[in-house]
Amino acid sequence: MTRYIFITGGVVSSLGKGLLSASLGALLQARGYSVRLRKLDPYLNVDPGTMSPYQHGEVYVTDDGAETDLDLGHYERFTGVTSRQSDNITSGRIYQKIISKERKGDYLGGTVQVIPHVTDAIKEFALGEQDGIDFMLCEVGGTAGDIEAAPFMEAIRQLSIDMGRGRSIFCHLTLVPYLAAAGELKTKPTQHSVRDLRSIGIQPDILICRSEHPIPDSERRKMSLYCNVPETSVIPALDSSSIYAVPVSYHKEGLDTEVLKAFGLAHSQSPNLSRWDDITDRIENPEGEVTIAVVGKYTGLKDAYKSLNEAIAHGGIANRVKVNIKWIESEVFEQDDAITQLDNVHAILVPGGFGKRGTEGKIAAARFARERKIPYFGI
Repeated sequence: MTRYIFITGGVVSSLGKGLLSASLGALLQARGYSVRLRKLDPYLNVDPGTMSPYQHGEVYVTDDGAETDLDLGHYERFTGVTSRQSDNITSGRIYQKIISKERKGDYLGGTVQVIPHVTDAIKEFALGEQDGIDFMLCEVGGTAGDIEAAPFMEAIRQLSIDMGRGRSIFCHLTLVPYLAAAGELKTKPTQHSVRDLRSIGIQPDILICRSEHPIPDSERRKMSLYCNVPETSVIPALDSSSIYAVPVSYHKEGLDTEVLKAFGLAHSQSPNLSRWDDITDRIENPEGEVTIAVVGKYTGLKDAYKSLNEAIAHGGIANRVKVNIKWIESEVFEQDDAITQLDNVHAILVPGGFGKRGTEGKIAAARFARERKIPYFGI
């Protein structure tokens, strides 16, 4: 029997739902369970393949050729479970499928509506290809209250009822901001976000609270009271030194314990987190240091090169070396003296791109590497 964990976000975007999902998946694996992760994206693009990296970050290509959300890269890196096309869906693909069926007359002249047709299509996707795994983690993109996310929220609400008690839980990630002028953390945004969820019939089982400052017990009690969540299920999520320290951090705060408790599996084996401790040790105690220049045309948004960034970081981890990435916009090399920015780097990497902009700068960087005999990797 596959159990479902629905992960939603509130207050603001970019809080780290993908990292939360990947970390929770890794923690459940460390306890001996099998997992799979999926991303439900509310935007109307059929997939992110035609989107500018500045819009949605890097496109992550799965082994079966699907162009998907970059969070699927986090899922693979943290769990080792190969992502597939069936692990990412967008509103665009849902509507494309429904409209195609309507044009062919598959609905026999009936009125096609968000409920039940769109929500049923989302539910069908979420329930597909379970493969007998123990836990399916479904991350819903966007934030609670977004108009475009409403069909997905309704679909997961219906799913929780369809599956019955004990088969699903809701984890909600919110922001607890710190107001420097007042000198205190504010829980009201979290309360409002949970109120939005409860207004559509979703009661979070676990509340994960992102914050730049430690959350006092008094504030956890307040959120527990007003959000109708047990105090032990209000989980602080503070900034970490590295994304690879996040699974251990969440475990110390009791996230995996609370998730299993919500499913009645509180007596599961203790997790083996030795691999995460080793990775963190390698990052925090390197034996050397190198600087690699990445000469690209989308360097204004680091998520545009997420896989490259992680690949370089993993190379450093494997060799116990601290890797400093020097991000350089390729267009600057079209100026005569800018090439000196590549002095003193240990290697140069030039990633791909679309269109003519910045091409001459990339060529100049490649020429510099060849003439100076600097290790070079062109993609």
